[in-house]
Amino acid sequence: VYSMDMSQPFLMLTSRSEEVVARDELINLPRLAGLSSDEIVHVRMEADPFPSVNFDEYSGIILCGSPFDVAAPEDRKSQVQHDIERNLFALFDRLLDESFPFFGICYGLGLLAVHQGGRVGPEAAEEISAPQMTLTSAAAGDPLCEGVPDTFRAFVGHHEAVTAMPDSAVLIAQGPPIAPVQLIRVGESCWASQFHPELDHAGIDVRIREYADRGYYAPTERARIESETASADVSGAHLFLQNFARHFRRG
Repeated sequence: VYSMDMSQPFLMLTSRSEEVVARDELINLPRLAGLSSDEIVHVRMEADPFPSVNFDEYSGIILCGSPFDVAAPEDRKSQVQHDIERNLFALFDRLLDESFPFFGICYGLGLLAVHQGGRVGPEAAEEISAPQMTLTSAAAGDPLCEGVPDTFRAFVGHHEAVTAMPDSAVLIAQGPPIAPVQLIRVGESCWASQFHPELDHAGIDVRIREYADRGYYAPTERARIESETASADVSGAHLFLQNFARHFRRG
């Protein structure tokens, strides 16, 4: 059981080696979550030693997206990815056992789903876009869904996604048929989304530009994708991060 006596930051775990994307993520996630810079402790897992996480020192944990693919064959994963995933699995064991607040994004969803016995595969990939999401009946009373409209749009872009939900998970928001599992909750205090609630228009523009050759969209489709994402209202998706920060901020 963790203490709630003092004001504590959120632990932000990232694994992007691309400096432009990493810097944008560090600036914009706290801003869109309504957190100040001193309410975030940032660890770059691909470069820094994995932290020994004392839950008494944090309000919650946010695991960001990654260029890593959870479903990649084990012999194709780098040693860095193996180490990160081993450490995250151990962290999941602890935080689920203690109901410690956690929000995973994209890679965070895939890894949590596999940890819980679900499946992830490339057949559920989505190009960079802003599809419509729909809250399920399980969203009623969920603290992260406060103020979120029944339907909302959110930015996505991923090589893989959940193809079979674990039995322990509850579906909170569903997306298009190709990738219906868009937000889940496991236990009382653990959520993970396929969509990116930490991205606004400037953020998705960075991803479109920096990941142009990484298989997230066909190069010939860039102009269309830029136009479609520019016109999308994704403000509803930002509420999930804001609600997570507001609900679990302590002190």
